[in-house]
Order: sequence, then C-alpha cells, then structure tokens
Amino acid sequence: MKKYKEILKMAVENEVEAHEFYKDAAAKVDNNVLKSTFKELADEEKKHEQLLKSYFEKSTDEMKFDETKDYHIAETVEKQPLTTSMSFKDAIALAMKKEQEAMEMYQQFANASEDDAQKQTFQELAKMEQGHKTRLEDIYNNAAFAEVW
Repeated sequence: MKKYKEILKMAVENEVEAHEFYKDAAAKVDNNVLKSTFKELADEEKKHEQLLKSYFEKSTDEMKFDETKDYHIAETVEKQPLTTSMSFKDAIALAMKKEQEAMEMYQQFANASEDDAQKQTFQELAKMEQGHKTRLEDIYNNAAFAEVW
C-alpha cells in the first residue's frame, strides 16, 4: 500500500510536470493554433492533477475513463526537443510521445500490480493518457497528411 501511494503521488507529480510542459510549450511556440492547442492540453493536465489529488486523498472513490482507439501513430515518430520554431506537426509529435510514455508507464504499473484495486487504478490512468494520445494522434494525422483532405 505504501508503494501504491508513492506511485499515485508520482502520478500527481507527472500531471504537474505535463501541465508545466504544455504551458511552457504554449509560451514558446509562434503558431497560434499550436499555442491554443498546448494551452488546452495544459488545462486538461491541471484537471487530471486535481482528479488524482482527490483520488489520492480518497474524496473520490473511483476513477473511470473512456477507452479510446490507439492508432499507434506516436510509436512511428521520433521525439524531438521543443523549439520555438518547430513545425506544428513536430510539436504535436512531441506531445504524442510524452503521452505515449505516460500511458506505457501506467500500463507497466498495472501489469506489475498484484492487488486488483491497484491494477484497476493504473489501468484507468493508462486509459486517461491513451485518451490524450489518441486526441493528439488525430490532430497529427490531420496536420501531417493535410494533402489527403
């Protein structure tokens, strides 16, 4: 149980870090659409931080996230450092990779957990991150392959 609480605390810290990343990214990029997208993602991460804190403090009994399709696009792109001049497509690819890493981390915790309730919590956290990843993959797909439209 102690390790479980430590992992949940780490999950809260990861959401804080993700919020800061997206907030900083919004401040650094020049593209207004990308700036808006990153601000929106920062807001979502802040909400997830609050949700995890309430779960950690037991004011929320259960976490449930919708399962989303995983297109596995993030697995096909390389993670690049954030720059002010990076293209919209590359910035979304970076965000996808960050969400993929978080999703995989929670899934590994779920796989390693022997307690069913803990396993369920980590699976829900993985679904939460997968939802972000799927959303970003949709954006990426539309930006990277605009010629199809």
